[in-house]
Amino acid sequence: MGQTEPKFNWAKQEAAPGYEIVDCPEYDAYKDFRMEPTGHYVLIKINFEMTRIEVGVCDKEHRLLKVFRGKKSQDLYHAIFQYEKKNSLQWFQDKSHIAYLGKELKKAELALSLGQNSYFQE
Repeated sequence: MGQTEPKFNWAKQEAAPGYEIVDCPEYDAYKDFRMEPTGHYVLIKINFEMTRIEVGVCDKEHRLLKVFRGKKSQDLYHAIFQYEKKNSLQWFQDKSHIAYLGKELKKAELALSLGQNSYFQE
């Protein structure tokens, strides 16, 4: 169980009633993985010729639905979620998959900016 008293100052914030610190267990990418309930998933690659990150959104039948291209992770996830919302789609419902997309896009952005062809999608 977490602690009930803060150990250091969080920008001079007061602890709210019920405040606690939660120690998180390690996530096992294989054992703990669950597919998106909709069956959608993404494939991410770096296109060094165009200096862009490419994100392919696939359906549960493994068909490529859309490809989004951009230079920065924030541009890509913003465009993907805006497209999804504008077109009343439900590609991503599970928040852990949304967080995964952000993590992987940031890794790809870093590899692109460093010119390293070492990015691999987890």
